[in-house]
Amino acid sequence: MPDRYDLPTGFRWGAATAAYQIEGAVNEDGRGPSVWDVFAARPGAVRDGHTGAVACDHYHRYPEDIALMKGLGLDGYRFSIAWPRVLPTGSGPVNTAGLAFYDRLVDALLDAGITPFPTLFHWDLPQALEDGGGWLNRDTAYRFAEYATVMADRLGDRVPAWITLNEPFVHTVFGYALGTHAPGRTLMLEALPAAHHQLLAHGLAASALHERGLEVMLSNNLTPVQPASADPADAAAAEAYDALHNRLFTDPVLLGRYPDLSALGVPDDLYGAIHPGDTDLIAAPGLDGLGLNFYNPTRIAAPTDPGLPFDFVDIPDVPHTAFGWPVVPDALRQLLLSLRDTYGKSLPPITITENGCSVTESTTPDQPRIDFMSAHLDALAAAIAEGIDIRGYYTWSLLDNFEWAEGLFSQRFGLVHVDFETQRRTPKASYAWYRDLIAAQRVRRAQ
Repeated sequence: MPDRYDLPTGFRWGAATAAYQIEGAVNEDGRGPSVWDVFAARPGAVRDGHTGAVACDHYHRYPEDIALMKGLGLDGYRFSIAWPRVLPTGSGPVNTAGLAFYDRLVDALLDAGITPFPTLFHWDLPQALEDGGGWLNRDTAYRFAEYATVMADRLGDRVPAWITLNEPFVHTVFGYALGTHAPGRTLMLEALPAAHHQLLAHGLAASALHERGLEVMLSNNLTPVQPASADPADAAAAEAYDALHNRLFTDPVLLGRYPDLSALGVPDDLYGAIHPGDTDLIAAPGLDGLGLNFYNPTRIAAPTDPGLPFDFVDIPDVPHTAFGWPVVPDALRQLLLSLRDTYGKSLPPITITENGCSVTESTTPDQPRIDFMSAHLDALAAAIAEGIDIRGYYTWSLLDNFEWAEGLFSQRFGLVHVDFETQRRTPKASYAWYRDLIAAQRVRRAQ
């Protein structure tokens, strides 16, 4: 295990989770239904009919989970706030019991010496807003800004930095284009208004947070895109996919404009979603940091089906996670360098807000996860040595959890094993590895 990284002063070690994946208690203390409650209830929508109704029961067991975080020696904990727990219908009266839960969670984290790092939206839109169009409705952006203001006014005295959105690309594509995630719409490229309205929501919320003296970040799932061959058709397809996956959600906040999506046949106004002044609203607040969720690179070929703009091609001769994702650690370093090359002085400091892998339970003693984390931290340290400003690393995830459409048991990302029948938590070998690494780094800081 590497015990020495040349990391910047104040570098934070953390772990991440999301509300619907761990909290449970979906019908308690006034929480309203979310799109994931409704989607998971559809026959066949989630593997084995699982839901997040109980998940890890974190709502009741958060003191035990914070003790596990303290045992790791974490500097920070990234979690998400369940919008329908605070505003059951997405707007209107505030649910004081829901706010009280996050008060307790934040205070307990601070008592444990752990900095709370909340995300305002991690895919669990209040169902009442979805009934009105969800992210396809421009009004949802304004309701999000109101919700952000409620949370900032309640927790801003103790929580200095906030993430507005988590992975708007994944939510747009899986939730609105392909229908494999909530809310289950299948609009293909005509889902892109949902992308714009999420970015508009970010801009409006970021302004409200900045007015209160708080720092603001946006977490994107980014991937280095490589063409499958030297064929110009593959290169063009890869460029188009890069614009859709990476630049669509980064250019507007850093450069104040959308990338060219004409190669995909997408109109400049994203099917009428973009109104005059919107790009200013998105970019004007600025970012205090960019959250980067990284799991794997992507290989793209020219489409074989004329109905699709590109084909996904597996990366050969590399290991794969239990999810089937290719493991190419140096792709993280390459991605970080490409962000610097693309955005230059517009690129704010970066925090790795998610990085991890699923490992089957039969794998002992959790070595693939340890190898994954170690190799990606090596890549991160190499990028820092090349001048990239990286402020922290949050592994995904603290706990095994409800893994969206994959349900509870098939994909386990946690440093801590969760028996979903008994709710017993058992730290894995990767938990001990990460604990020891953090401790070694802390000793190094003190030298």
